[in-house]
Amino acid sequence: MSDRLAIDGLPPLRDVVDAHGLAARKALGQNFLLDLNLTSKIARQAGDLSNTTVVEVGPGPGGLTRALLMAGARHVIAVERDARCLPALAAIADHHRERLTVIEGDALTEDFAALAADDAPVAIVANLPYNVGTALLTNWLGGEDWPPFYASMTLMFQREVAERIVADPGEAAYGRLGVLAGWRTDAAICFDVSPQAFWPPPKVTSSVVHLTPKSAPIPCDVARLETVTRHAFGQRRKMLRQSLRPVGGAALLERAGIDETRRAETLSIAEFCALANAL
Repeated sequence: MSDRLAIDGLPPLRDVVDAHGLAARKALGQNFLLDLNLTSKIARQAGDLSNTTVVEVGPGPGGLTRALLMAGARHVIAVERDARCLPALAAIADHHRERLTVIEGDALTEDFAALAADDAPVAIVANLPYNVGTALLTNWLGGEDWPPFYASMTLMFQREVAERIVADPGEAAYGRLGVLAGWRTDAAICFDVSPQAFWPPPKVTSSVVHLTPKSAPIPCDVARLETVTRHAFGQRRKMLRQSLRPVGGAALLERAGIDETRRAETLSIAEFCALANAL
């Protein structure tokens, strides 16, 4: 490893990757961010972290982890599945003395609410692995308890997924994810990240999305909302009387006060909630 030090007093990330043999694994959806200026920009999107517990998923060699700590995060809890990355993360924990907790585990099965169960507000900030990003977001948006355990989420996705998260009715990207995110959060794309910012470079552009939970979304059962959106967008080219036939079709639409000839992409979030409530 080089004897150079990065802006936080730790070795440059490329040196860390080389020293620990951290070749990114496609099976784990890994693409490492090695530019601390860029990871610092991501951390800033999460706002003031000085009194916040930050939950990070898939820290890898710790680029974003280091940026979050430099940004003044009160405590960072990093969940990493790849055991190869743990020594690099342990070095960061030693450097920052009790402000970083590293947990080896699978984010898809982790109880994040229990991990962050203290009195500080919680922010989820992560360069999510591409292969589990949408599933993780759906889990965080779809809980029965609301408001959720977190005060905000600042997450990186493939640009295509980010567009689906923030899409409005009538837009090509509008679908199940946009309904769920728009129902329970205010979501916006902060900025794009080019493939060249990663190692190895992915084939797609990425985007950072910031989501803030709504304190009082339209009353609706999340399981029923997921049911109606799954059927409605499962056959999005068809009229709703056809695509919703398995859950009531024209009769359901009549109860919700929605024209049976409309298509899924034209419905507002309020109308999807009305369908779920009529189910």
